[in-house]
Amino acid sequence: MARVSGSSALTPAMFDILLALTDGERHGYAIMQEIAGRVAQSRRLGPGTLYRSIHQLLELGLIEESRNRPDPSIEDERRRYYRITAAGVAAARNEARRLDEIVRTARAKHLLDSSGAA
Repeated sequence: MARVSGSSALTPAMFDILLALTDGERHGYAIMQEIAGRVAQSRRLGPGTLYRSIHQLLELGLIEESRNRPDPSIEDERRRYYRITAAGVAAARNEARRLDEIVRTARAKHLLDSSGAA
């Protein structure tokens, strides 16, 4: 399991989930849809990876389950909603900084141009 100290990275799936939750609470399928809308087809999450990563994020205290429902009259009671915690925001920021440093290094080594293209 990934540690989330300053020296350890989140898995790509965990980071994608945290990014999806920075906009607000979502249920699992909505998290998957949000990720699918912004990443390449090859990086889309399947249900197994999604829920395994959600479980890890819950254990680490980076997300928590929400009891709120947008409209209880139309919501399925089995649907679980998740929200990012303050620790999750900090972990996502640390991971974004780590990735930014890697991209800056790749640009300095002329592996990417300023647009991000190889």
